[in-house]
Amino acid sequence: MKRKLPFLFALLAVLVSHSQVSDFKHINFNIADNVAKLNEGASLKNLPVLAHELTYKLSTDVEKFRAIYYWVSHNVIGDARQEAKVNKSQRTFKNDSLGFVNWNHEYKRTAFKKLMKHKKTVCTGYAYLIKELCFLANIECEIVDGYGRNVNANVEALETINHSWNAVKLNGKWYLCDATWSSGYFLGSLFVKDYNDGYFLTDPQLFSKNHFPAHKKWLLDNPLSEKEFVSSPLIYSEAFKYKLIPNNPNEMNIETKKNDEVLFSFTTLDSLSNNKISLVKYIGTKEIPYKIYNIEETQGITTFRCKFDQKGFYDTHLKINNDIVATYTVKVTK
Repeated sequence: MKRKLPFLFALLAVLVSHSQVSDFKHINFNIADNVAKLNEGASLKNLPVLAHELTYKLSTDVEKFRAIYYWVSHNVIGDARQEAKVNKSQRTFKNDSLGFVNWNHEYKRTAFKKLMKHKKTVCTGYAYLIKELCFLANIECEIVDGYGRNVNANVEALETINHSWNAVKLNGKWYLCDATWSSGYFLGSLFVKDYNDGYFLTDPQLFSKNHFPAHKKWLLDNPLSEKEFVSSPLIYSEAFKYKLIPNNPNEMNIETKKNDEVLFSFTTLDSLSNNKISLVKYIGTKEIPYKIYNIEETQGITTFRCKFDQKGFYDTHLKINNDIVATYTVKVTK
């Protein structure tokens, strides 16, 4: 398994990347959040009024956008029926991307009607509402269509375009965000409201771990190939909560020899010194931890080492506290 050069390149990429939301660390977003909370439950029937109520008390565009984003993420919920219908169509048009684009264009009308009436939607509706409210607040914002990567989609190859998010221009610079995945998640057909702030103005390097745009300009300052996207470790929403970027191994599929040392490394915006780091596998429902050692944290980069002492093929999960943040598949040979 290649180790040294990919690790050095990953570290270099981290050092030159920009932590997006930290550009505004001088701003207290609690003020914008409170404005959004004061408008909880507001109707979507008059978007100009809603945009005004969310922004007129705020002086900067980033605060106005924060209020819009926070409100949408907390007041719109995912629609399981629409999600299932869209997923079915994605499978139908798996080998016909143009056909899916045409179908999706027609379906948007139905989706938007349900959004405006019931505040229930899929990713396109979230992105559309963010863009419309930004337009009314005189903030430049775009809908970005592309590939969302999770355990069910785009794991080892790009399939059908299946997700939409937003790019917003603030102080002359583009930022990325995803109100859909900020708002919560599905547990079966039940939508669980669980706000995740990690998708707000996310560092492009982290964002691209599970978002790949149809138009590569929306990768911003993070050049990434399709192959790199689908071969990287699978990460989950909890990684965004910790603002965690896996560096090494830089691929999901790892091959190593029994008892050889494997170096793991990841970057976080905030220190994890008070958090438990572990590497685990599951046999049935039983969690089995691996022995990890030489855990070090320097300038936001955490490293540790592990030896796999049993031959086989294992789904291996990186955990922070009780949260699984990334998954690797490890093939251990003699």
